Amino acid sequence: MRKVDQSRPGILPAQSIAALHAAGGILTRQAFDADQVQPASLDLRLGRTAWRIRASFLPGATASVRQRLDDLALHKLDLREGAVLETGCVYLVELMERLKLPADIAGAANPKSSTGRLDVFTRVIADRTRAFDAIPAGYEGPLYVEVSPRTFPILVRAGSRLSQIRFRRGVGRLSDLELLNLQRDECLVDSDAPDVAAGGIAVGVDLAATSWSGLLGFRAKRHTGVIDVDRRAALEVEDFWEPIRARGAGSLVLDPDAFYILASREAVHVPADYAAEMVPFDPLVGEFRVHYAGFFDPGFGSAAAGGTGARAVLEVRSREVPFILEHGQTVGRLIYERMSARPNVLYGELGSNYQGQGLKLSKHFRPL
Repeated sequence: MRKVDQSRPGILPAQSIAALHAAGGILTRQAFDADQVQPASLDLRLGRTAWRIRASFLPGATASVRQRLDDLALHKLDLREGAVLETGCVYLVELMERLKLPADIAGAANPKSSTGRLDVFTRVIADRTRAFDAIPAGYEGPLYVEVSPRTFPILVRAGSRLSQIRFRRGVGRLSDLELLNLQRDECLVDSDAPDVAAGGIAVGVDLAATSWSGLLGFRAKRHTGVIDVDRRAALEVEDFWEPIRARGAGSLVLDPDAFYILASREAVHVPADYAAEMVPFDPLVGEFRVHYAGFFDPGFGSAAAGGTGARAVLEVRSREVPFILEHGQTVGRLIYERMSARPNVLYGELGSNYQGQGLKLSKHFRPL
């Protein structure tokens, strides 16, 4: 393997991901798609075969994923011509990309933004691991993705991209003090009193009647048609979503086991030399989960890349009991990490779907 030139700790940018691929650290029989490498991540492509499995699992420290499949697989699906993944089921798909990482580079995976906005739960699994979405430094072997549509059935095929992976060298996460200094210099969130704690900066929910002409968000409908994950702007919003209108209360009651698309109160900015990730807020503050897809690339909301701050879209799933969200309530925290180098292309310069976004559904739907 040729040496990848990476001396600084932090998240690998697009050009370093391409170099890692050229050096044999990322292996695939099919060449990368033209837009597969993002400013701070790599999209992962589904392979030819999916297995419907009895339950989610982790292989553990001594087993491969294939060994566990012998006991858990119910049947196979051929994805070459496409297949529908049904709600309430769990599927495992081997990815096209394999890894042969250097000893000092690890990976972390997450659903793509469009995947999270469809309420499709994905987690990447590697052989002999005890955690989802965590690829240990020096890992050599295949990658798989667990896919579980929660609200809408989806049509996928070999080459569909539901997940993404970041590569990091060492530790580049900012401390509270570093975050406060960066907030002062770069205005990470447009708040007069930013709440920085536990290595993250707080993000609240926008339920003000004036923000989106009286539209607070969307609640997913049940028993809808199938969503083709590779087709853009092909679907009518109201066939799949119920718009939620403001009624002057500045609050929203989350129905048990319902799925919502809402927006952050704050506009978010990710400077070019940093990457960010939304992490779940303390579950003790409420009966809900926010943001399946947590990666924010360098340049998100940046004026240098065609943005003026962009809202974070919040994928909200309530739990077993009704819960009232109030305008401005903290629902998550953004952690920031240094890039090992500035990306040669920033988010938004790629014609990204969500630069400068407000309250926005996934790319699969026509604008209202």
